[in-house]
Amino acid sequence: MNIKVLRFGSYRAENLSYVIRKTMKKIFYIACTVFAIAACSEEENEETKKDMEKPEIVEGTSFSPIDCQTYQKGEDILFRFRFIDNMELGNYNIEIHNNFDHHSHSTSAGDCNLDPKKQPVNPWVYNQDYSIPPGERLYDANVDIPIPENIDAGDYHFMVRLTDKSGWQQLKAISIKIIE
Repeated sequence: MNIKVLRFGSYRAENLSYVIRKTMKKIFYIACTVFAIAACSEEENEETKKDMEKPEIVEGTSFSPIDCQTYQKGEDILFRFRFIDNMELGNYNIEIHNNFDHHSHSTSAGDCNLDPKKQPVNPWVYNQDYSIPPGERLYDANVDIPIPENIDAGDYHFMVRLTDKSGWQQLKAISIKIIE
């Protein structure tokens, strides 16, 4: 019996199926390795991704205070705003100071009817930091701030500074008026 052996390059026909199986295994192992490396790199990129966006101070349906709002001495200013960040919020600060000299902060503080300029005698200065629970990307701030009775009435700025975990900051200035 005379059997012819076909040759493909340096491989015989009987070894060809063995070579194909071995090559397919190599391709499979290489593909699995590439996918595993790509998956690990993607996770590392998400964890080490840098925050390049400022947080947002959002005016919801019932936010407070609003520009040009008037309060009486002894009342509470109800602070209600929503804070949002793409990664993680950090903390916020509320500052209230007089605007007796009619200065501006070049944010959204409105053009309200201002009292005549005057020198402060006993102006109200409020400056308080507030923490936001770790890991929060959305936070509804809710603070009641009592207005002292022994302060100068007049025009004030209500300032909100929101800082995210990476240090980006957003500022919102609101003009308010305190009356007797």
